[in-house]
Amino acid sequence: MKEKILESVGDKLENLNVFIDDVTYGKVEGENTLTIVLDSEEMIALNQVVMATRILNPILDRLDLIEESYVLDVYAKSKGEVEE
Repeated sequence: MKEKILESVGDKLENLNVFIDDVTYGKVEGENTLTIVLDSEEMIALNQVVMATRILNPILDRLDLIEESYVLDVYAKSKGEVEE
């Protein structure tokens, strides 16, 4: 699924200076949820996430990868966290 989404999105997020870091699908709090994590070389502002979501929504609708209804959750990867 991640590969198909990345291929379909291509460079459409480039003007926002963000890229897709990860894509997962599963149950989150009982809801079918497609989660897309954005990343960037810089901090990502909320308006960049909103604009990216507006770009991603019609692409995901056209791909029609998921038969059941689901929630789309797009968010920015946290910066400055130390991995243990």
